[in-house]
Amino acid sequence: MKTKIIKIDSSQGIKLSKVILKKLGTTKELELEIEQDKIVIRSQKTNRKGWKNAFKKMSENKDDNLLDELTNQSSWDETEWVWEEKNETV
Repeated sequence: MKTKIIKIDSSQGIKLSKVILKKLGTTKELELEIEQDKIVIRSQKTNRKGWKNAFKKMSENKDDNLLDELTNQSSWDETEWVWEEKNETV
């Protein structure tokens, strides 16, 4: 597909059709990357995508305990760490 570079205010850009954006699964933001002599356009990666369902499954499986609450842990933290109190004056 070819497209023309157009003036947008004091910048330049290209128009992307709704069909292309729909195929990418986005309408808001895209990621642009330069690879050698190419501009690569990708749909923006969604951080934490699927976490809600994963946490729900963990809860259903009773696999969402805090690590500190697990039994049979070693006492390494209690015996090896040395905590120093720092006195700071403001």
